[in-house]
Amino acid sequence: MATLQNKIDFAVIINVKNANPNGDPLNGNRPRTDYEGRGEISDVCIKRKIRDRLMEAGQKVFVQSDDRKNDDATSLKDRAEKALGKDMGGKNVVEKACAEWIDVRAFGQLFAFSGKKNKNKDDAGNGDDANGKSVPIRGPVSIQHAFSRDIVSVTSTQITKSVNSEDTKDGKRSSDTMGMKYRVDNGIYVFLGSMNPQLAQRTKFSTEDALLIKNVLPKLFENDSSSARPEGSMQVLKVIWWEQQGSGKYSSAKVHGTLNVNTDGTYVLSNLNGLTPEEIEGF
Repeated sequence: MATLQNKIDFAVIINVKNANPNGDPLNGNRPRTDYEGRGEISDVCIKRKIRDRLMEAGQKVFVQSDDRKNDDATSLKDRAEKALGKDMGGKNVVEKACAEWIDVRAFGQLFAFSGKKNKNKDDAGNGDDANGKSVPIRGPVSIQHAFSRDIVSVTSTQITKSVNSEDTKDGKRSSDTMGMKYRVDNGIYVFLGSMNPQLAQRTKFSTEDALLIKNVLPKLFENDSSSARPEGSMQVLKVIWWEQQGSGKYSSAKVHGTLNVNTDGTYVLSNLNGLTPEEIEGF
């Protein structure tokens, strides 16, 4: 497959209704917000959903979640060694990893695994671990955080778990436990991304790979429902796709700046000479 030759920029408009799009574990799993009160979805969360949709499309993915993994690997190290061999420091590890997994070709990956402790370390701990492995791969696809177009209203709901989850010594029903659930009532979120043809040469990220990502973006939240995100509460409204010849006449910042999304999900696109975006309906 030919590597990506043209610069690509894209934007995704998301509608959130009565859902927690991305909980913050450091804040009681409340929906993420910035200091101004705008809703936020991390790039890691977005990449997770892209990886999941790519797996459903039959693609091999390196960073798999435990509840969706499709192999018997017990860890990332185990998955890497089974596919690439024990010699993770070999010269061909980058080439092999990029050929094996689409998310490594797209997003890059740091293969950093510790080895056995070096007995020759001094009392201060100086000296490298024997057989330690650290191989960085820089990918051509970058994803920004998603932010809401307006301040979001976060609703808190106290819940009670009234089932007998544990046995008690006296045989009686265990005490009810209390908890909290949070949701964003309404919000329009937007995230931006780019694909760089120069970096694609290094990982052999192809035009076909770019089209695979393009095809999964409109259905980013299909098969992704949970208690925090009930079915239908998260929806991709539009994917805007710009493709320039070669390395491109315009920077990603200038291309993304032509999109103005309103708080109701409608948007306006400004013109750039010689660049016409493709507008794709969400699922």
